[in-house]
Amino acid sequence: MGDVMDWGMKNRLSRIIQKDGHTVMLAIDHGYFLGPTTGLEKPWKTIEPLVPYADCLMPTRGILRNCIPPDIDKPIVLRVSGGTSILNENLLHEGIIASIEDAIRLNVSGLAFSILVGAKYERDTLLTFSEICDMGQEYGIPVLAVTAVGREMVRDAKYLALASRIAAEIGAHMVKTYYCEGFEKVVEGCPVPIVIAGGKKIPERDALEMAYNAIQAGAAGVDMGRNIFQSSNPPAMIQAVRAVVHENATPDEAYEIFQQGGKE
Repeated sequence: MGDVMDWGMKNRLSRIIQKDGHTVMLAIDHGYFLGPTTGLEKPWKTIEPLVPYADCLMPTRGILRNCIPPDIDKPIVLRVSGGTSILNENLLHEGIIASIEDAIRLNVSGLAFSILVGAKYERDTLLTFSEICDMGQEYGIPVLAVTAVGREMVRDAKYLALASRIAAEIGAHMVKTYYCEGFEKVVEGCPVPIVIAGGKKIPERDALEMAYNAIQAGAAGVDMGRNIFQSSNPPAMIQAVRAVVHENATPDEAYEIFQQGGKE
């Protein structure tokens, strides 16, 4: 039986997840449902000083085309799901918002799609996600499943393990989910790498501790946005997060890096 992943797929995955098995992804896709998010009103102004410390960027195609220079040497995981906004009571009833052909034109290294396990539109998002997995497999582009959490769902290990496993079963190559108590159970039940979402802005020390706890529990990394670009010192914060993810820094060590304004 042949390897299920061809060279192109492995190459793209190796750009996202580094040789140590970890990754610092910078989420900058918030505008697709939040509009001009605080800190991302002028995307490149925010992103430019952070790029050297990120392993990967996660934008929409609009921001990628209009705001990010094509000569940056960072892999792109493209947000390909959307269709509802923060104003919609059925938040995250998402469909496909970018074709696989356009993703290829943009030379992306991954595709990101949100699934809504346990909500009203569970079936729609899961079946559409399976289409994205087929597209990614056909063209050798890995797929990141985002286990979105609606207002009515809890973020506990039982739920997140369920959502993450379903994503992997359908064909995700990576899963983005939330950190929770008992996160080891989520990781143990998911056969593909997991990165944690940063979520809403919290104090820097708390965000670093969350990242540290996730890595210790087996996460492959973080896909953080607001807890980096809404920080009082975003470049220092991403360096502190990087130290946790790639250098096994403790929360105290990482917070010291933040307080000192970074490592440089």
